[in-house]
Amino acid sequence: MRADPLQFLSNELTNLKEQGLYRHLRILQGEQLPHATFDQKSVVNLSSNNYLGLTTHPKLREAALDAVKRYGVGSGSVRTIAGTMELHMELERRLAAFKKVEAVVVFQSGFTANAGTVAAILGKEDAIISDELNHASIIDGARLSRATIKVFPHKEVDAARKIMSELPATPRKLLITDGVFSMDGDLGRLPELCNAAEEFGAIMMVDDAHASGVFGKQGRGTVDHFNCHGRVDIQVGTLSKAIGALGGYVAGTRNFIEFLYHRARPFLFSTSHPPAVAAACIAAIDVLETEPQWMERLWDNTRFFKAGLQALSFNTGRSESPITPVIVGEAPKAMEMSDKLFARGVFAQGLGFPTVPRGSARLRTIVEATHSREDLQYALDMFGKVGKELGVI
Repeated sequence: MRADPLQFLSNELTNLKEQGLYRHLRILQGEQLPHATFDQKSVVNLSSNNYLGLTTHPKLREAALDAVKRYGVGSGSVRTIAGTMELHMELERRLAAFKKVEAVVVFQSGFTANAGTVAAILGKEDAIISDELNHASIIDGARLSRATIKVFPHKEVDAARKIMSELPATPRKLLITDGVFSMDGDLGRLPELCNAAEEFGAIMMVDDAHASGVFGKQGRGTVDHFNCHGRVDIQVGTLSKAIGALGGYVAGTRNFIEFLYHRARPFLFSTSHPPAVAAACIAAIDVLETEPQWMERLWDNTRFFKAGLQALSFNTGRSESPITPVIVGEAPKAMEMSDKLFARGVFAQGLGFPTVPRGSARLRTIVEATHSREDLQYALDMFGKVGKELGVI
């Protein structure tokens, strides 16, 4: 009988279980809602990226259904052959106007937008200066580019400046930060990093996935929030979080976007968005521009929930956004707390290494615009009870 060449994976899974890091997939029954059903259990959902509740917004539903009726379910090709539909071009035009840039290109995901862009514009003679807590897609893109990678301590702009001052003369330097860091919920120091990029002639890039639809006027992101228009060369955003659908995009100059059309491998080798997705994203931009109440409710709920957690003496770290971590420390304790909360009707996913550094395991909570105050208060009550049971507070 043939030996299983993948047996080593069973050993790895065993190690995960022993470390308290093994998780099974929670299965969603029904719609992605602030109070939803996972694994046949009704829970307050604090684990979704659906910041504004747009996954079920009537205007997005209508746009998606209409697109299916008019254009079918798929585009049938990659963008560079036969898969560029007028819907794709309209979405890119709308996003460019929304972000106040010359042009935008849409990717199949935020991950491929980051990884594909960094790998496309840099080579082995170049240098990347990256915050140590930047998203995994930035890290993977940096590795694929074969550029020299220099990592600076989280948000330490002087350290980034020192790295750039000591680099040999290279054709290109790329300075990268997240706009909102996805595990801690804090903001990147964008204005100061723009100053450093300008000082050393570096390309400035920000990943605004968790800022899109959350920060800035009408949800334009941290570039708008910090009034850094014209100072950030590359903006990456997502269509799968606050926008409520699927995909990512890159915003910048017309020449830059045209270059990505020709050299970004995910764009070249992946089938384009289905018509329903593109149409729903266009409708989402309409909502952002005409229905400000969703962002207002998001921030009202965020302030209420943060204040409640802090009143209970939980460690919420340095969060400045609707992403609010409840930092527990060791992974087994975080996973146990997550499971106990789920049993009591609150879904707050536990996260440990390698998603976050060892010793900083946490439950990452995300508040939505569509959470009711009653649901959030119930979640706070359960956090208090379980936190005391486990000695977290």
